[in-house]
Amino acid sequence: MSNTTQSKKGIMICGHGSRDKDAEREFGLVAEGLRARYPELPVEYGFLEFSAPNIHMGLNRLVEKGVEEIYAVPGMLFAATHAKNDIPSVLTTYEEKHPGLKVTYGRELGLQDDMIDAFQARIYESMGLDPETPPENLYDTLLVVVGRGTSDTSANAEAAKLTRIVNENMGFGWADTVYSGVTYPSVGVGLEKLMKLGYKRIVVAPYFLFTGRLIKRIQGYVDKVAGENPGIEFIQTPYLNDHAKVIDAFQNRVEEIMQGEYESISEETLMNSFKRRLAAGEVDVHHHHAEFVDPQDDTQGLSHADLSHDHDHSHDHGHSHDHSHSHDHGHSHGHDHSHHGHSHGVYKHIGHPMGPRTMIGEGVCCCFMGQFTDEILAEEKDKIDADCTQTAFAHRK
Repeated sequence: MSNTTQSKKGIMICGHGSRDKDAEREFGLVAEGLRARYPELPVEYGFLEFSAPNIHMGLNRLVEKGVEEIYAVPGMLFAATHAKNDIPSVLTTYEEKHPGLKVTYGRELGLQDDMIDAFQARIYESMGLDPETPPENLYDTLLVVVGRGTSDTSANAEAAKLTRIVNENMGFGWADTVYSGVTYPSVGVGLEKLMKLGYKRIVVAPYFLFTGRLIKRIQGYVDKVAGENPGIEFIQTPYLNDHAKVIDAFQNRVEEIMQGEYESISEETLMNSFKRRLAAGEVDVHHHHAEFVDPQDDTQGLSHADLSHDHDHSHDHGHSHDHSHSHDHGHSHGHDHSHHGHSHGVYKHIGHPMGPRTMIGEGVCCCFMGQFTDEILAEEKDKIDADCTQTAFAHRK
């Protein structure tokens, strides 16, 4: 551990935030875990949106404790838009407003050995196996890893890489990756395709840190598919949560900053990349990320499946797309991308036949409406007309 001046330095864990209170509580457990590892340093955490405290509040708490140098770590599995753009934006703005304060921004969790070990342990445990004495192989079992899914190709590729690593380490008969977000294949259609391989035992393992609506949606899809296929055993692996190896991984990222290792690595740091792209005009700064969004105010950041519908309404979606569309079924969507408080990259494969369009009709379609073209919406019109007012079965719990 670094010999630091106790009253001068502090640790900040930066998360995305969730509408799910359990997710907020679980994220706080990471801070608790790090406080136990660094009893001499103040440790705070905060979120980009939906939740309190926000990042600005967490930083304030550190400054109020006399901290002059902050080690900030993104609580993100992979480096997508939030880790690359949104968090650096908040940290940079805060540092500029506090002369004399130094904020060093570390790396995302990534595919550290500790993260892989934690994920494998969760899988073994869900199968009733001891991670310390694993079987030689699991050739009779199919592994399906569920990634978050983003418009960032590299982040999606990391989830696929994880699947390959875990498969070779654990020896499954086959393994593949599906995604819960904007990319393809989506969870439901991906499972349907993979069941054709004929495995009678399928492990579905979400690579997520904490619970939330996406986890509940995934569980809903698996329950639905399992109910329709009673001859197949489906095993649902719990998310990572505050597994001891996850805390180890966070500690590793903090130590990289403390020891000056992060700045010396050959690759460009997340903060340096952000500042370079910002100077080049390649990224928009969304300063309002530093402001708290009341999670009880369901006009801020909620998908349309969470809002009341009378099927004759207009939406301001809040994602940053230049197009807008109106539908024959009586509601129009204007998309300026403000409801999340930040912009998402436009995903060029949004119309993929195994992607987000497969979720239209499950009541979660409106989360992605902003990127669907009029042509796609016309093709999916029957499902939109029938079910766009409904709440997805995964949200009815």
